[in-house]
Amino acid sequence: MPQQENLSDYNSAGSDPSVFFLSGIPGLEAMHLWISIPFCTVFTVALLGNCTLLYVIKTEPSLHQPMFYFLAMLATIDLVLSVNTMPKTLSIFWFNSKEISFTACLMQMFFLHSSSGMESSVLLAMAFDRYVAICNPLRYATILTNAVIAKIGLAALARSVLFVIPLPILLTALPFCGSHIISHCYCEHMAVVKLACADTRLNNTYGIVLSLFILGGDLMFIILSYVKILRTVFKLEEQLKAFGTCISHLCAILVVYAPVLLSSIIHRFGHQVPPHVHILLANFYLLFPPMMNPIVYGVKTRQIRDRVCLLFHRKSF
Repeated sequence: MPQQENLSDYNSAGSDPSVFFLSGIPGLEAMHLWISIPFCTVFTVALLGNCTLLYVIKTEPSLHQPMFYFLAMLATIDLVLSVNTMPKTLSIFWFNSKEISFTACLMQMFFLHSSSGMESSVLLAMAFDRYVAICNPLRYATILTNAVIAKIGLAALARSVLFVIPLPILLTALPFCGSHIISHCYCEHMAVVKLACADTRLNNTYGIVLSLFILGGDLMFIILSYVKILRTVFKLEEQLKAFGTCISHLCAILVVYAPVLLSSIIHRFGHQVPPHVHILLANFYLLFPPMMNPIVYGVKTRQIRDRVCLLFHRKSF
């Protein structure tokens, strides 16, 4: 029961408004050390996979194409997502280091939600890339130039930063006069909002609208792109070959959106689901995409697969 005593101490120490405490996974404190093993494994795979992916794309001239530039953006975002949350989560599991300053909490929240928004934007850009490649292949090189790709990347960054930055700004205006214990492994917006002892309708509304606008809007345009792609593919003779270039991207979409949708459904309708299940799911949809995206593209993309095999072959001698 030492974990419960510690949380009580943290709660009584909550008079300092600049200090908050992350609980980790409520109800499973005694298993934190064991839970850290898969978390650490996934984190390591995500770091190695995305760093390898970035190195391969940079050093292989044949991969200097729009699709792989977008993939490099996705790998960079996945690295930011992982590095932003996992070190603190593991320090909670290993060292019971639960304290986090309010400023650090807001910064973690900003990078978490802005990176998630950018990831959604890049997936939409990749859908546009596949749409142009299949539906308008003769103009592919003239439409998706390096300048256009750079502008798309900057637009994704600007959109995420501009729309997410009000989240921490609105939180600074709220008083936190009660518990400072955040029932999570990281500073997620809604988990922090719940601690405020004031009217949080504006924060809640903005958070929901932001999710619907970015994730929902991007998913709607991705679906629209694939409707147009499928219409074109059905008119081609080599249908499977043409659509085969989309498989990796479709897998990446499922990897990113499926856990989010599952977690949202359980959060909205699973009132009997224990809190630790919600927290585990939230960590799952944060950790799963950074680990899986390099694996999906490494397995499905011959150029990446061959380059990685060559890289490790050289190191073995």
